[in-house]
Amino acid sequence: MDGRVCIVTGANSGIGKETARGLARVGATVVLACRNRERGEAVRREIAAETGSPALAVMDLDLQSQASVRAFAREFTAKYGRLHVLVNNAGIFTAKRTLTEDGVETTFAVNHLSHFLLTNLLLPLLRQNPPSRIVNVASEASQMGRIAFDDLNLARRWSGFRAYCQSKLANILFAAELARRLPADVTANALHPGGVRTNLARGEGGWFGVGFRLAWPFMISAAKGADTVIWLASSRDVDGVTGRYFERRRPIAPNPVARDASVARRLWNLSESLTRLRTPPPENTS
Repeated sequence: MDGRVCIVTGANSGIGKETARGLARVGATVVLACRNRERGEAVRREIAAETGSPALAVMDLDLQSQASVRAFAREFTAKYGRLHVLVNNAGIFTAKRTLTEDGVETTFAVNHLSHFLLTNLLLPLLRQNPPSRIVNVASEASQMGRIAFDDLNLARRWSGFRAYCQSKLANILFAAELARRLPADVTANALHPGGVRTNLARGEGGWFGVGFRLAWPFMISAAKGADTVIWLASSRDVDGVTGRYFERRRPIAPNPVARDASVARRLWNLSESLTRLRTPPPENTS
């Protein structure tokens, strides 16, 4: 990965931190895109000391704000001018329904919509530096998800679990639609990292938060959870592989909804509208 520039969102903890560490170990230039700069800088120093890599940087990114996403994309483009790997990792679970400053339900905004915006703003760089890769960190919670097109903010039937499952299904649908729209040398895949011991829902209430804490001793480490992420971002084993869903480095079948191209296109069009973004038409018609 020498000379290859990578962005990892949510790199200040958990799977994102371990992904940044793994990419630094193989020589990549890694940008840690973090909401909390202080924690991001602490992680950067830790990874630099361990790997000896000087090619690590922290940049501010708040996925609850589309303005922040746009500012990040402008700053990154001006500073680096090239990009080879984008890892859309950052994610949240919350038991309390809130809306972002853009009027979008927060779980959907952070886990999907802002990554949709970020990816599309950075696509020119990814296209200019092939072969390049987009990796979406999803979850098997997607198996229980549906896209509530008639109530995307879940104002009528809110639950933190429903919101999380919807957002994780969106991650897979987004990767599938990207694969349909992009040239073969820009790949997009999604993955389930496994039941990972992270801080995703440890402080949350409700049955999901309680279940998460009870399952904690039996979960895998963040480093193990990051293995497939790093592999999809860097391995020659997946050269040219796109539009797939993985677990433990193997393709698996997603929720049947995630294989419905019409749902993926509808989600794409809605995401465009919610981000006030106009994207070019698909390059692949198959």
